[in-house]
Amino acid sequence: MTLSNLLYIKTGDIDPYDKEYGYFSEKDRLETLDSVRKTFTFGYDSYMKYAYPSDELNPIFCEGRGPDYEDPSNININDVLGDYMLTLVDTLDTLAIMGNVTEFKRAVQLVIDNLSFDKPSTVQVFEVTIRIIGSLLSTHLIITDQEQPFGDLKPTDYNNELLMLANDIASRLLPAFENTATGIPFPRVKLDQGVPEDCINETCTSGAGSLVMEFGVLSRLTGDPIYESYARRAVKRLWEYRSNITGLLGNVINIQTGQWKGQMSGLGAGLDSFYEYLLKTYILFGENEDYKMFKEMYDSIKFHMRRGRLKCNKGDGNPPIYVNVNMKTGETVNHWVDSLQAAWTAVQVLNGDIDEAICSHALYYSIWKKYGVLPERYNWYLRVPEVTFYPLRPELIESTYFLYQATKNPFYLHVGRDILNNLNNYTHAECGYATIHDVNDKTKEDRMESFFLSETCKYLYLLFDKDNHLNKAESRYVFNTEGHVFPIDDRFRRKPWETEGAESEAPSTVLSVVNVKKNSTFSNCETVSDEQKFFMPMKSPYYQQMKSAVGIGD
Repeated sequence: MTLSNLLYIKTGDIDPYDKEYGYFSEKDRLETLDSVRKTFTFGYDSYMKYAYPSDELNPIFCEGRGPDYEDPSNININDVLGDYMLTLVDTLDTLAIMGNVTEFKRAVQLVIDNLSFDKPSTVQVFEVTIRIIGSLLSTHLIITDQEQPFGDLKPTDYNNELLMLANDIASRLLPAFENTATGIPFPRVKLDQGVPEDCINETCTSGAGSLVMEFGVLSRLTGDPIYESYARRAVKRLWEYRSNITGLLGNVINIQTGQWKGQMSGLGAGLDSFYEYLLKTYILFGENEDYKMFKEMYDSIKFHMRRGRLKCNKGDGNPPIYVNVNMKTGETVNHWVDSLQAAWTAVQVLNGDIDEAICSHALYYSIWKKYGVLPERYNWYLRVPEVTFYPLRPELIESTYFLYQATKNPFYLHVGRDILNNLNNYTHAECGYATIHDVNDKTKEDRMESFFLSETCKYLYLLFDKDNHLNKAESRYVFNTEGHVFPIDDRFRRKPWETEGAESEAPSTVLSVVNVKKNSTFSNCETVSDEQKFFMPMKSPYYQQMKSAVGIGD
């Protein structure tokens, strides 16, 4: 019996959206998977041909890009680029996950032989941590995995060189945590000197409070507690400075006084990964305090930021949306959402809040459908972009992948193919994939950020590769905020610097990450219904309402 027959039996009629999105053939899946691989390969090969060992590829003029040493104030470039082969390092575990054994081994050897951090580059602590340290640790763990689930990826005579490189650059970041009255780190360091003399005393919440995953893994692999202790101290201090009225945090804080310089609270830039890491560090390390903080923050966010009807797929009223508010009052402070907030859906999935995740995702996919790509900032009241560029960000496809893993609904395969097609139609350049300068006219900028290969292509590939180990192992891995994978492993539930026999706070059950259908650890996990598996995850009238809300059809 065909799917259409089953739909007819259950509904008496076939909804147009169910007809469009209710089925994705095996042939389509395999063709799309092949297309993702070709997209990645074109971007990666172009980087290696035209840009390596520079940090990034300029895909229009086919050349490399590194730090802007002539203009130290150009933090849009210098916060990320440190003359450390960024794109190659950031892409290592993508090569592994895609099963490119030969190129993976070659790339690892290039990193071992050539990577040095003894550079006069001033970089952002957060970006270095999630991209460089995250990838080095993830790749080290893949190489040293005795089961080698992605293929025989261990280079000849590998001797923990990637772990040592991670330790090297992390040690160069430690001065950021010193000479700060609150314990919240400075935002930047100069790799060969420490904190620059002119470094500001202000940092964003996510930048200071999203370091525990990488620093914690490094501490537990090396036995040196300093990394995790510094990172956790920063989180605890930020937590202490939250509003005693709303429980919310602001987005910019003075690291010497603890005074909030930016009092906007939201789910996007400046705050996003702080919430994400409270949940993910609990999943990875099993420390109950992390989940306690996350749960309290999650409840505060729902109470103060959420607008619209009570349920995603039930009732009357405007579509649900999470808005930016004043941290002290919960009052709406502006009418925009940014593209980084699209990752909140994945956090909702991890927390088992599937119906809410479906609605959050539908908002951002509707904006994508309107423009073909996702503007950096979108005014939901005026229904226009406020910041018009799209730098190949992965957050929407990340959330699409997580929702598909949770529901197996073919709708999300259609979404993924739509995103892939638009990337190829609008961002394909002479030798790579380019940032969209303006979503209205699709003009391009000459930059391909490293996260395009490390995250955007990775999540697209995993969405369509149903036999990938990460999917077949029922997600016994957790991704950092740059898409690097860490195994949920008993060795990360122990602190080797503590005395043997000391009681651990870790739960006896190792948590599944996105397999919410079987995860009974969280009491708020929803069961995924048959309707959410086979019909439109957001009921058609509500989906049409969401599209109308962003101006599709105007």
